[in-house]
Amino acid sequence: MNKGAILPLFYLPPTEYFNKLIRFKEHIQIERFEHFPKQTYRNRASIQSPNGKLDLIVPVIKGSKVHTRIKDVKISYDFNWQRLHWMSLQTSYRSSAYFEFYEDELAPFYEKKWGFLFDYNEELLRLLLRFLKLDISYSFTEVYEKEYTDKEDFRTIIHPKLNSDYHAEPYFQVFEDRHSFMPNLSIVDLLFSQGPQSNRFL
Repeated sequence: MNKGAILPLFYLPPTEYFNKLIRFKEHIQIERFEHFPKQTYRNRASIQSPNGKLDLIVPVIKGSKVHTRIKDVKISYDFNWQRLHWMSLQTSYRSSAYFEFYEDELAPFYEKKWGFLFDYNEELLRLLLRFLKLDISYSFTEVYEKEYTDKEDFRTIIHPKLNSDYHAEPYFQVFEDRHSFMPNLSIVDLLFSQGPQSNRFL
């Protein structure tokens, strides 16, 4: 029996994240009460730009010295990161096969302002699941638990600074001729390239 999995919420998550959602789709729990860890996919996404790999980072408001729960982390708008991210996505993917197919529904995430990172990421996740035609439901944690014996714990495993054992199925990328195939980029890289066929590569 599939014992389920616990995952964090990421910003435009990498393809590996959706592979895990599909594998454990009947028993997914999203972590709400962990302390916000820096330099993770919770507020960054990696895409392939004309100049190579590019990290898009959602700035967060600096809290006090007290650790902040992930559900309470607020997005900073001290500079117009939304415009920067949207311009980067357009520059990188405007020539891809399916960018125009998705852009109208993605654009509001770079226009409207969200207060909390968790809410922003969750609304994005729901949209991405719809794009991928994945019928996956999930629940949220009620408390923080350091370890789980009844679930696969992916809260620290899917990380930009860790080598992953996830073997991505190669697909055509816009700048593959310059940089060769880059595995495990943000799901939007796959969506803009493969459109409705994307979940076949997960």
